[in-house]
Amino acid sequence: MASLVAFLNSFMSYLLLFLVSVALVCVAVKGGITLRKGKNAKEALEAPLEENE
Repeated sequence: MASLVAFLNSFMSYLLLFLVSVALVCVAVKGGITLRKGKNAKEALEAPLEENE
């Protein structure tokens, strides 16, 4: 019985670590997409100015 408890404890620990890692990856991807969309919008506003020069 003790080995089952130790296994479940270890399994839950790694599961929690995995979920935290997945959450960090999701936040990083969402932030990267947001920053890229902002940069694309800024470049789109500046593009007509560069074409006229």
